[in-house]
Amino acid sequence: MTVTATETMITAGAASKKKIARPRRRLSPGRFLAWALLIAVLVLTLFPFYWMLRTSFSSDKALFTNPTSILPADFTIGPYLRVLGLATPAEAIAEGGSGANVNFLLYLRNSVIYATAVTLGQLLFCSFAAYAFARLRWPGRNAVFFVFLTALMIPGIFTILPNFLLIRDIGLLNTIIGMILPTLLMAPFSIFFLRQFFLGINKEIEEAAKIDGAGHLRIFFRIIVPMSTAPIVTLGILTYISTWNDYFWPLLVGGTEDSRVLTVALGVFKSQTPGGAPDWAGLMAATVIAALPVLILFFLFGRRVVDSIGFSGLK
Repeated sequence: MTVTATETMITAGAASKKKIARPRRRLSPGRFLAWALLIAVLVLTLFPFYWMLRTSFSSDKALFTNPTSILPADFTIGPYLRVLGLATPAEAIAEGGSGANVNFLLYLRNSVIYATAVTLGQLLFCSFAAYAFARLRWPGRNAVFFVFLTALMIPGIFTILPNFLLIRDIGLLNTIIGMILPTLLMAPFSIFFLRQFFLGINKEIEEAAKIDGAGHLRIFFRIIVPMSTAPIVTLGILTYISTWNDYFWPLLVGGTEDSRVLTVALGVFKSQTPGGAPDWAGLMAATVIAALPVLILFFLFGRRVVDSIGFSGLK
């Protein structure tokens, strides 16, 4: 290779780099206002969470003497020790707590069981239903799906009372199974979400499997599910987060200590100081711990959730 040819290649490479380099955009007044508005919305959104963290690392007594401090007032990890049961009743009372024993780990276990069971159940049965609506041919399929979708228009509060009476009559009140059953099998949104993705799978792959003698169950587990990992994982994350944050239904059904979940336990924790000021620092510490699993899931899989929702056309 001659020197001239090498110089030509270098020049061409530099030219291509110039083409790839993104031009700098000037900061126009409109762009400045857009960034200012975005930052303002971001601060307003995140400030409550920061205030919760600030309160959880403060002393209860210092909170009332220095309520406007941006930083934790008299920094301490005592609220977390009280919530996790690592502080004695005397130490809890000295720091402004009630001294009552809170079985936080039991409530955490109940929340994990409740959210996990509902998530796994919905993923399995909603996948079956979505496959039937998307890939199987049967008379009246579209009409049945339209009627089924109308369930999305019915507010969830309308089904609370019938579900409560059913769970009470079959003797599952104040049990975790009673909390799980009404939402274990399926949810209209989950079926709609998966159906949108199943409709886009190439039919030739399915037909080739049928020629090889595969049945619907084998096609579903060996072809459809492996090709739909992203939306199934996304649906699992969304279902787990919504079930974890559920409050009203567990409050109605889980009235005993053994069936109480974290969201309900936080309300009980707040009311343990009758006649006095609530243990705000302890309450915020418990809230931070309760929110941690959901935050971890969001930070790990948040990008995948957004990509899958966009890919499924649910915008």
